[in-house]
Amino acid sequence: MARDIELKERWDVLVTKLSSQFADGDPLELDAIIYLVGVQELGQLHRDFKKDEKVNLMHIAICRLLEPYGYYEFEFFDEEGWPHYTIKEELPTLKSGEQSILMKEALVGYFLEKQYIN
Repeated sequence: MARDIELKERWDVLVTKLSSQFADGDPLELDAIIYLVGVQELGQLHRDFKKDEKVNLMHIAICRLLEPYGYYEFEFFDEEGWPHYTIKEELPTLKSGEQSILMKEALVGYFLEKQYIN
C-alpha cells in the first residue's frame, strides 16, 4: 500500500510540474507525457512533427520507458537520429488500469532518473 501512495504522490508532482512547464498549468494526460518523453529521447526539441512521426515518438517513449523492465533493448540510432529498439520480452496482457499503472510507474522512474523530480 505504501508503494501505491508513493507512486500517486510522485505522479501528482510530475503531472503538476510538467503541466506548468508545457501546458500553462492545464493537467497533462498520460499520453501527452509519454509524447514528451519521445521528444526528449529523440533530442529534436524545437521542430514540428508530422502525424506519423508523432506516433513514432510515442513508440520510442514506450520502448525507452519499458527498457528497464526488460521488455525492450536499445539497438541503434538511424541516420536521422531516431533511436531503434528490439523486443526482448513480449509484454504481458494487462487490463487498461494495469497498463496505466505500469506506464505511470515507468514515467516516474524515468523522471527520477533524469532528476526532474525526486
